[in-house]
Amino acid sequence: MSNLEDIAKQMVAPGKGILAADESSGTIKKRFDSISVESTEENRRNYREMLFQSKNAMENYISGVILFDETLRQESKNGQPLAEVIANSGSLPGIKVDTGAKDLAFNSNEKITEGLDGLRERLIEYFNLGAKFAKWRAVITIEDSIPSDLCINANAHALARYAALCQENGIVPIVEPEVLMDGEHTIERCYEVTKKTLDVVFNELIAHGVNLKGICLKPNMIIDGTLTSEKSSSKTIAEKTISCFKEVVPEDVPGIVFLSGGQTEIEATENLDQMNKIGNLPWNLSFSYGRALQASALQAWSGKVENEEIASATFDHRAKMNSLATLGKWESELEK
Repeated sequence: MSNLEDIAKQMVAPGKGILAADESSGTIKKRFDSISVESTEENRRNYREMLFQSKNAMENYISGVILFDETLRQESKNGQPLAEVIANSGSLPGIKVDTGAKDLAFNSNEKITEGLDGLRERLIEYFNLGAKFAKWRAVITIEDSIPSDLCINANAHALARYAALCQENGIVPIVEPEVLMDGEHTIERCYEVTKKTLDVVFNELIAHGVNLKGICLKPNMIIDGTLTSEKSSSKTIAEKTISCFKEVVPEDVPGIVFLSGGQTEIEATENLDQMNKIGNLPWNLSFSYGRALQASALQAWSGKVENEEIASATFDHRAKMNSLATLGKWESELEK
């Protein structure tokens, strides 16, 4: 298990975080639609390769990259597997292994993540393709009468089964129970639901024999619903998030890599920075952002080869800002 623990520590190394480049075919199409670029396999490859070839960002600020199945099998323009491009930068290639969140039977407003069937065999293949870690995302929705215990329990059980299979096959699991920002709920309600969800998740992980020193937790921050009129300050979000996690996240977990969950690039950076400014925590707090690392770079790229240099520089800047946030050293003036 020590190798798993070493990899998990590398994933949350101080000053570094994880690039989530594992958008599904449908999600990457939406991203490309926003810049009027057709979502072809070649365009997807070119865009992601541009990010992975951003030398300064990859070597200094990115510890790992979560890939979609297609990307793990792709080669760069010069014929090198993209997993090798990532590894040669000193970063770790990872893989999204769930097959998506589907409606929970008889509970159409709630989701259950699928993908356990055949997972052991897929993990063996992914390991041989170079994947060092994996990701599985569970989705928890807040409304007046939900989440139900059934939804939390079912998703926690699936996360634990996934995590155990990963470790059995030499792969570090990122455990991602996302309590969605979408909705009218208060920050206090987010705290309550996140605490309950994480409590159940860790009970299941322990019951399944998962080594907590060989995982990374990828949760939401404790934050107001998107439809609430009053928004909490970054300082309040940081304080409530840390307070919640101190109640339920075991100290054996080496690191927490937050998802951005619909926050803007600046919000995601500032909130992470505020948490690390509090300091004196048992875990390294870092990022595993998708949109919050890529949005500006995607706009700068716009599908054009001649824009790759400026897009790469834009990605580098965002990665550096989040790197500073992992150290509690980000300041808004640095964004200018």
